[in-house]
Amino acid sequence: MNMKKIAVAMSGGIDSSVGAFLLQKAGFNVIGIHAIFHENYDKQSLKIANQTAKQLNIHFFVLNLQKEFKKEIINAFINDLKSGITPNPCILCNEKIKFGLLLKQAEKLEATMLATGHYARIKDKKLFRANDSSKDQSYFLWRLKQNQLKKILFPLSPLTKEKVKKIAKENRLPAFHSKGSQDICFCPDFKEFVKKNIKLKSGNIIDTKNNILGKHEGLPLYTIGQRERIKLSGGPYYVFKKDVKNNLLIVTKDLKKIYSNTLIAKDINWISGINPKFPLRAKAEIRYGHKGQLAAITKQKDSLRVVFDKPQLAITPGQSVVFFKNKQVLGGGIIQ
Repeated sequence: MNMKKIAVAMSGGIDSSVGAFLLQKAGFNVIGIHAIFHENYDKQSLKIANQTAKQLNIHFFVLNLQKEFKKEIINAFINDLKSGITPNPCILCNEKIKFGLLLKQAEKLEATMLATGHYARIKDKKLFRANDSSKDQSYFLWRLKQNQLKKILFPLSPLTKEKVKKIAKENRLPAFHSKGSQDICFCPDFKEFVKKNIKLKSGNIIDTKNNILGKHEGLPLYTIGQRERIKLSGGPYYVFKKDVKNNLLIVTKDLKKIYSNTLIAKDINWISGINPKFPLRAKAEIRYGHKGQLAAITKQKDSLRVVFDKPQLAITPGQSVVFFKNKQVLGGGIIQ
């Protein structure tokens, strides 16, 4: 019997619940941690996580991390939107909160490792895609460091989502009936969140020849390549660029204009802790769900220049570009 103590981040969902079940079945001393990150948290999820812990007969701890989450994640998200970029708060949350602050809390509870329901694989302190490519979440984990990887477990890494659902059903875990998680947990309605937290200023919508076409509702509501909420006749129009200084939304009907084969990335992290040899050839993904494309990556002072073999649609400042070699996640950076 392996009695190493493992803390499982139990959200109340199927994935983390099955993760806790499997680790307990494997002989580990499992404890559950449920973190409250924001005021809009799902009270039903807390209830289900607690029920699951009781069914497994494991100790269960509830941590209120709203103050820290607001400081590190929500405020950063708002500031990025104000500056005109389109951030991905889930990536920052994984680094700072889930595998930062939550990992430290787990250690205070004398757990040697933290397990989550993420679909990704760790082997020899390297990060890889999950076996279930349709659920792979490795894109969101590129900011993790070596000192975090060595203390993390992904018990679902060899499983498919269908297998996880089957395990939950067969063992009558309460989470089997729970809803799946949403993209940005703290703002289920993006437009309402922005209106509540940012003073929006209407401005002109122009085309690439500086012709005024209409009015926008506030630049933080738009992102590169977007076609929704552009209330112009004769469309469709796509967001080509945002001019924050002059409060202009620049649009185009020509989708080809939104394609580019080059980007610059900063705030680089190589998960191995070692810089690769340049120039580097790797697949690069510019958003979650993007099919990675081969690119030539070269180093420039404090940034990387990424040149794709083929032009890519809507390369968006603030999003992450993540580099893959076969199924290994090499690292990534923030698109400028």
